[in-house]
Amino acid sequence: MEKLPIKTVVEGLLELQKTGESATLLGIGPMSKNCVQATLELSHEDDYPVMFIASRNQVDADELGGGYVNGWNQFTFAKAVEEVAEEIGYDNLYYLCRDHGGPWQRDKERNDHLPTELAMELGKQSYVADIEAGFDLLMIDPTKDPFEIGKVIPLDTVLERTVDLIEFCEKERKTRNLPEIGYEVGTEETNGGLTSTATYEMFILRLKDELEKRGLPMPTFIVGQTGTLTRKTEQVGTFNFKNAYDLAQMAKQYGVGLKEHNGDYLDDVTLLEHIPSEITATNVAPQYGTEETRAYLNLAAVEARLAENGLIQDASNTRETLLVHAIKSERWRKWMVGEQKELTVDQILTSGDDQLQADILDIAGHYTFNDDEVKSEIEKMYVNLKEYNIDGQRYVVDHIKRPIRDYAECYNLKGVTTRIKNISK
Repeated sequence: MEKLPIKTVVEGLLELQKTGESATLLGIGPMSKNCVQATLELSHEDDYPVMFIASRNQVDADELGGGYVNGWNQFTFAKAVEEVAEEIGYDNLYYLCRDHGGPWQRDKERNDHLPTELAMELGKQSYVADIEAGFDLLMIDPTKDPFEIGKVIPLDTVLERTVDLIEFCEKERKTRNLPEIGYEVGTEETNGGLTSTATYEMFILRLKDELEKRGLPMPTFIVGQTGTLTRKTEQVGTFNFKNAYDLAQMAKQYGVGLKEHNGDYLDDVTLLEHIPSEITATNVAPQYGTEETRAYLNLAAVEARLAENGLIQDASNTRETLLVHAIKSERWRKWMVGEQKELTVDQILTSGDDQLQADILDIAGHYTFNDDEVKSEIEKMYVNLKEYNIDGQRYVVDHIKRPIRDYAECYNLKGVTTRIKNISK
């Protein structure tokens, strides 16, 4: 299938909004190769485009620390997606996207309080690898400043860094004679709350002015906060339909799509509100990692039952291994609330608090899928279950497909690739 630039896809969706035939695209965090497979299978079966939104913690250049997902850098990530696509005979549109690219976007860079110049340099280095690996969309996000924690970064600073980084990326892309790429920008950290329509419009107008002065393209998406917020494994925010609708109309005036972040664990009522609110795309990531963890735990429970009944002599230690690695990863801290954030690893391991441990496993299990010991136990479990006609890996992929399918149904995604192609002719 001929690949449309992502900007063309978004322009097609904005055009389809006039006929009621539009959809809200899904930006899916590539939490594992199983997640990539689940995403591509559904996109293939139901004829809609998908975006893989990789954060710098998940996928990054080896010299910058690599990614926790399969140890992927930009090139091995692109190759892995391509391999899965070939295996399943994929014939639709997928887009490789950088989620939260830019300075201080690796947890370590932020925790180390790197000086601005160095953080910008590393952000640029990461973007060059994105561009060379063939990424289709880059999120330019200079809003994570360790020197401004708890404060809103001045709009002037965000604008200046955003335009400088787009100019840098465009220069690097043109130097390599590569096709156009899309950009995603935003006004503030996506940590809940609402983006005011006044701030949003001022940002768009000033951005447009600066980009035109330098002969740079308008972005494909502008992020706006609609009230959604993910904490632990729940949606703790409240979607604000009116705000979302107003932001979407404003973005549309400038030929740009409204992008929503923190879209995990939304209920059907909220999901169905996305079409009339005309949100162009939603990002969902941690939810799929959690669903994969839960799939492994279900398989481990079946394996334990078979062992109890004398059918398996040497059961794997999948649950315990996942649990210990999840706690030791400490990556659960960013999703926890209140005093639990401050607990030490030893306190949790020796607490005897089964509920707390189960919560951490649910939140942070997916950060450990690439750990050798975890992979070894899962493989052992798969072999044990296969003896009794359970295809563990197939079950895991199908389990991840369930929440993706729920969103796709409510977001009117079925058949939208064909609708976009027809309207873009």
